[in-house]
Amino acid sequence: MTTARSRLVCLESTAYYHCVSRCVRRSFLCGEDALTGRSYEHRRAWVEKKIHQLSAVYCIDVCAYAVMSNHYHIVMHVDKQGADKLTPYEVAKRWGQHHHLPLIVQRWLNGEAKSKAENQAVFTLMEQWRARLCNLSWFMKELNYEIACRANKEDDCKGHFWESRFKSQALLDEQALLAAMAYVDLNPVRAGVSKTPESSEHTSIQVRIRALKNNQPTVPGLAVFIGNPTNEIVKGLPFRLIDYLELVDWSARQYSEGKHVMLSKVPPILCRLNLSPTQWAIATTQIEKPRATFVGCKPNLIHLKQLNRRKRVHALSLDS
Repeated sequence: MTTARSRLVCLESTAYYHCVSRCVRRSFLCGEDALTGRSYEHRRAWVEKKIHQLSAVYCIDVCAYAVMSNHYHIVMHVDKQGADKLTPYEVAKRWGQHHHLPLIVQRWLNGEAKSKAENQAVFTLMEQWRARLCNLSWFMKELNYEIACRANKEDDCKGHFWESRFKSQALLDEQALLAAMAYVDLNPVRAGVSKTPESSEHTSIQVRIRALKNNQPTVPGLAVFIGNPTNEIVKGLPFRLIDYLELVDWSARQYSEGKHVMLSKVPPILCRLNLSPTQWAIATTQIEKPRATFVGCKPNLIHLKQLNRRKRVHALSLDS
């Protein structure tokens, strides 16, 4: 039985989620069809461009993504606090970047809405849009809808392009977030499509590495690495970029060379998060296989069950 999305997305437990959408029919999202010889490679750019466009509109930060032949992965941070801080004017401006604004909202933005009823109607709309701006389902819906329409038009067909629902996994702690990001960025390497992370086309890791080579500390549309967490509340990924790149490179070498690395050679970030090489290997290769809807360490999984008054959850424990 399908679980309601409201039971899978709990912002009180975590703001980080790993989402996956897959094509429902045999036709490729991207890649080349060996049967017909037709190439769909250009569609990768559609997905990547739309992800960056939506990240500029929504109060949702993209942590990692990878566009594969018949599916894509994306790790996101839902910034509800950021959405709550937006003024009604800022909400309207954000929503208007990719949506047609009703006449009443246009009048309000131009200072032409004078009556109390008009203003009340506008403020009601603003609160609806504010909720959507930090809603995971709305982000995925808009992303998938445009790609499906363009693909169907190109293929001259109708019907579903994606599976009925996207899959989401709640990432309950730093360990789960790090594992999900690396899992996504390493997807092409693990699948044998690319030999190295930097050569993995249409992935966030490639974009970050290119930006770093061009002396750009941040990438528009991608969440910022802020280093190890401190007492000060700062928005961003709780890791150093250099540590993350070292970890991804180290992990990619294990896949390509089949080596067993001694503990002394393990990247420091794994030691800080108390993850052994064995646990890390499981996390970055099997995070989807158990069909877990929650990923994290045992204490956080226990807290999740208590918070939601649930006896059992489909989860992957990273410290088992």
